[in-house]
Amino acid sequence: MTDYATEWRASSACLAADPELFFPIAEGPAADGQTSSALLVCAGCAVRQQCLDFAMATGEAHGIWGGTTADERIRARRRAMRRRKDHHSRPQTSDARAS
Repeated sequence: MTDYATEWRASSACLAADPELFFPIAEGPAADGQTSSALLVCAGCAVRQQCLDFAMATGEAHGIWGGTTADERIRARRRAMRRRKDHHSRPQTSDARAS
C-alpha cells in the first residue's frame, strides 16, 4: 500500500477556498478567470511545493495543484520521462584504469 503524507494540507492557502475553484469544468474566458484565481491562491501558499509533489506522485490529472495546471504537470512528467530515457540510453563509460 502506498502512503502519501498529506499533513501539509492543514497549512494550505486553499483550505478555506471553494474546492470548485481549483477544478474548472468549462473552457474559455470563464475557465481562464477561474484558473487565474486559483493560481493566485497558490502563489501565496506556504506548502505549494508539497502540494505539487503530491500531485506529481499521485498522477493528478485534473485541477490546479501546487500552482500548476493539469497541462503543465503533463508537460513536466513528459520532460522527466525524456530525461530518464536519455540518461539510461547514454553509453556508460568506465573511469577505471589498468595499473
